[in-house]
Amino acid sequence: MKLHELAPAEGSRRPRRRVGRGIAGKGGKTAGRGTKGQGARDTIPAGFEGGQLPLMQRVPKLRGFKNPFRIEYTPVNLDAVAAIGADEVDLSHLVAAGLVRKGALVKILGRGELTRPVRVRAHAFSASAEAAITGAGGSVERIALPYASGRPPARGNALTNR
Repeated sequence: MKLHELAPAEGSRRPRRRVGRGIAGKGGKTAGRGTKGQGARDTIPAGFEGGQLPLMQRVPKLRGFKNPFRIEYTPVNLDAVAAIGADEVDLSHLVAAGLVRKGALVKILGRGELTRPVRVRAHAFSASAEAAITGAGGSVERIALPYASGRPPARGNALTNR
């Protein structure tokens, strides 16, 4: 059996009733809309809720602020760096260990301890992580961000997309 051969069971699907086609069958004359009133006419606007304040007006507009230049880092703690067990840790080691995705921006954070010197290369370091790495005899090297001006290009947000 192939996908294009699938069909509903015989008699399970009935055709849609076409109303307003004369008095010959069901759905003639008023076509199931009753007599008179707003519901009998075709001029009810989309989203009209019978006079209740519509959802589109009830929902708050432009609440808060979303920084279009925010730089999002993937956090990696010192205990994870120590668990890798290499003398030099850079993005390729972190990707191979499954700690970050390829192409992610990495920030090393200070949870955990280093007991031996490690050379760590990442995009950013917390002050405590940097102190712990250099305190254990290792070194810290910052990788330049992959943006020309040091920050990501502006993403569209509610204020700019009008």
